[in-house]
Amino acid sequence: MIEVQNLSKHYGDKKAVDNISFKAQDGEILGFLGPNGAGKSTTMNILTGYISSTSGKAMIDGIDILEDPIKAKSKIGYLPELPPLYMDMTVKEYLNFIYDLKKCKLPRNTHLKDICSLVKIDHVYKRLIRNLSKGYRQRVGLAQALVGNPNVLILDEPTVGLDPKQIIEIRTLIKKLGRNHTVILSSHILSEVQAVCDKIVVINEGKIVADDTEDNLSQKLSSDHRLTVRIEGEQNKVTKLIESIRDVEKVDIGAKHEDAFEYRVEAKEGTDIRKELFLACAKSGYIILEMKSSELTLEDIFLRLTMGESIDGGEE
Repeated sequence: MIEVQNLSKHYGDKKAVDNISFKAQDGEILGFLGPNGAGKSTTMNILTGYISSTSGKAMIDGIDILEDPIKAKSKIGYLPELPPLYMDMTVKEYLNFIYDLKKCKLPRNTHLKDICSLVKIDHVYKRLIRNLSKGYRQRVGLAQALVGNPNVLILDEPTVGLDPKQIIEIRTLIKKLGRNHTVILSSHILSEVQAVCDKIVVINEGKIVADDTEDNLSQKLSSDHRLTVRIEGEQNKVTKLIESIRDVEKVDIGAKHEDAFEYRVEAKEGTDIRKELFLACAKSGYIILEMKSSELTLEDIFLRLTMGESIDGGEE
């Protein structure tokens, strides 16, 4: 488990990270999102012991990274955005070097063979790293993070440079690793976070502005005053009926589905027109085939949160 408690990092008057707290449970994949300069990289550098915090705690499996850095780091596998590779080594030499560096106690040959099979680099095991494509270098970087079978994996942009097929394979691998590891995945690719992560933490201007699942964030940010409704009936008359309902501000006509049209209805903020809309349609003999609140995509959520809107579950 990873637990961050009231963590802050100051550079003079600049607060790169400002009193943040969040948790990643065992077997959970946590997506860590934030715009450039939000404090994302600083937080990850503190978690990995690369830099120290000004105040607060970062705990790896209950071990404070500052109080016992060697023991805490032994539980972490880290893949930075630019993998720390030695280009003049072969993959075999490099992974054996990492094995020794981490003082790994697992059976050397079997352990390294299993990792190479997992990340699909068996066939380049004896090749020089400098001769590998960027995608395969990324895989070698992921392999070094897995040496020692750490409980915690911290992955910074793990699919950079991969082709679409490789991206799908690495995402599948990360989901598989999430069954037995705690994973923090930092990525600017929102679809990647959406596809892989169980929970999302959004940081903006050094503060946590959201900490929840994507579905819960969408529900909290979406409002009942924005509806998509499919109604069977004459389009002009249905439109006038909707517009006549109190608090309705705007009606847009969407696609036609046989005898029904889709209507995107926006009412005054803070109002819920669903009951009135239902009763009005029932009274006029119009059939509502579907009614739902407009759902936000992860991109919508991210833009709203990083443009200054905090929600329940985040910290100001």
